[in-house]
Amino acid sequence: MARVFVYGTLKKGQPNYKHMINTAKGLAKFQGRGRTVEKYPLVIAGKYNIPYMLNIPGTGHHIAGEIYSVDEQMLQFLDEFEGCPDMYQRTLMRIQVVEWEGKGGAGEARAAADGVLECFVYSTATYPPEWVGLPYHDSYDSSGKHGLAYVLRESR
Repeated sequence: MARVFVYGTLKKGQPNYKHMINTAKGLAKFQGRGRTVEKYPLVIAGKYNIPYMLNIPGTGHHIAGEIYSVDEQMLQFLDEFEGCPDMYQRTLMRIQVVEWEGKGGAGEARAAADGVLECFVYSTATYPPEWVGLPYHDSYDSSGKHGLAYVLRESR
């Protein structure tokens, strides 16, 4: 099993969460909530209002999201879904555990130094330069006050 941190449309209550619970695509078990140890820009960009974490460590905010344990099948699905490696790149990042529900309770999270885990994150280093000038968010909600509603793939 691999650990994945999701911060956008794959979170609970968001438009693509259905993929995380579709066992035909693999297994994904919710472990808890966290936030990036380093700051990153989280922008909503493009004509479909897609959330992107720009891989510019030290700029932006500590991004909030959810931690999942996923099997190899789900990891392969997520790579395809996220357009990896062209649109997003899957990289290891340090995630501070905020709330833990995973197997073994908080013990497993505490076993990591200061509650910090390494998780795969889909961020991007392949973005138009003007995206750096977009507003930065610390958390994503497709129906947030930003007013930029996400456009589902099936509606594009």
